[in-house]
Amino acid sequence: MPPTLASLVHHSALKLTVRAGADRLDVPVRWAHVSELADPVPYMEGGELLLITALKLDAEDPEAMRRYVRRLAGAGVVGLGFAVGVNYEEIPKALVDACADEPLPLLEVPRRTPFLAISKAVSAAIAADQYRAVTAGFAAQRELTKQALNSGPEGLLTALAAQVDGWAALYDASGTVVAAPDWAGRRAARLTGEVERLRERPAPASSVVGGPEHEDRVELHSLGTGRRPRAALAVGTAAAPGTAERYAVHSAIALLTLTTERSRSLHAAEQRIGTAVLRMLLAGEPDHARAVAGDLYGGLLDAPFRMIVADSVPGARATATGGDRLGTLAEALESAAARSGEAVLVVPEGERLVVLAADDGAAVAACVAWATALEAARTSPEHAGTDEDEIVVGLSAPTGPIAAAAAYKQAEQSLSVARRRGRVLVEHEQLAAGSVLPLLADDAVKAFADGLLRPLYEHDATGRGDLVASLRAWLSRHGQWDAAAADLGVHRHTLRYRMRRVEEILGRSLDDPDVRMELWLALKATSTDQ
Repeated sequence: MPPTLASLVHHSALKLTVRAGADRLDVPVRWAHVSELADPVPYMEGGELLLITALKLDAEDPEAMRRYVRRLAGAGVVGLGFAVGVNYEEIPKALVDACADEPLPLLEVPRRTPFLAISKAVSAAIAADQYRAVTAGFAAQRELTKQALNSGPEGLLTALAAQVDGWAALYDASGTVVAAPDWAGRRAARLTGEVERLRERPAPASSVVGGPEHEDRVELHSLGTGRRPRAALAVGTAAAPGTAERYAVHSAIALLTLTTERSRSLHAAEQRIGTAVLRMLLAGEPDHARAVAGDLYGGLLDAPFRMIVADSVPGARATATGGDRLGTLAEALESAAARSGEAVLVVPEGERLVVLAADDGAAVAACVAWATALEAARTSPEHAGTDEDEIVVGLSAPTGPIAAAAAYKQAEQSLSVARRRGRVLVEHEQLAAGSVLPLLADDAVKAFADGLLRPLYEHDATGRGDLVASLRAWLSRHGQWDAAAADLGVHRHTLRYRMRRVEEILGRSLDDPDVRMELWLALKATSTDQ
């Protein structure tokens, strides 16, 4: 530990005597400084033992001494050493009383003890403390390295917690706790928001969480050498770590960063294999895909899976932020799959992301949850007018390796619908189970419908008949004259005349089923009820 006033008082060679502030001798001393200035405060940094002979002080003036001592204490001076037998045979009562009132420890320095001896004692104690800290730091580094090699990140965290007399937790790229002691798990989980904010800053980054509302002081450190942190380390202690503990923390950060970067290289290799597997599946070669995947993705290809295709919406802002959003989505799916022990195949393709995930698995659930959260954020006032979240996702129906190409097409169709509807995610099963009518809201369909029916609307605007309503009634009754005429309240001959006028104006035959289908869809697309 660093030198204190108490250790200096107990130093047998210095012969110091306590004259005031005996109850405050446990404070650390950062340095011993000699100054005879009437106001040495501008030259103080805090933590010093100030040594004086009162050469330029009116040490017998009570008011002057109160101001002097009060200013020293305010500057962080931890003690005052007064040499007797130089300018004063004993410490003036005014100075003793001022130090007792502040309170500021006052040490009497005998004439035979030079100030240099006190400075040397402080310097030697500081050097010894630093040597002990460095030695302890090297020992901690060796222990942490051994645990990292033998037991992985979990063993390293346990060793780090012992070194700092606290706890340590590791977070993955999505901000989820992946390793923490059982008793500190809840505390670590409550820091997820702080970890997410830390990840928004370029690595390396750190922050401190603490205060009256917290039971401890927690340091958060990002891990990774790239622009986006790959993980984070939390270290909780009762107080700020000392020099030895700081060495241990820095060693843990270095070791975990090496582990993270190694995992990153392995992850890149896995992605290259995943790309090859995906291409084989889409080319209709499931057997070759299984052979290449081996145990890496083999379990995924043996059960029903979903195909997920995510894309960034074209646009100025989307181009700048889409890659980050896709990376965040990939990290969320991979983290969810890892926590549940399931395989997932993630293939980045430029501004697009393709994922194979187990049906009803954690990765698919995480994808839906991520899209739901993004959908909610999109409607919040603070996101109004921004396009930072312009990511669209298409999700196929459950499928197997033989039908992978069809599943990819389903995911692309769903993604296209999501983009047209302004949605974040659309599942293909929702399209198959729903109605085709919502698809008519597309601007191109509406333009076609308006162009097809415009002559009829222009005719009706002259007041010479109600061809649009008659056409709608006739088509809704599947061409049954009597039923359609009854719906309109006209004679069937009147309805026949109107339908002939429709054919003449449009230049199309109502006997053609394709024409009837197009007219019906056009009427639905332009209907105010849709």
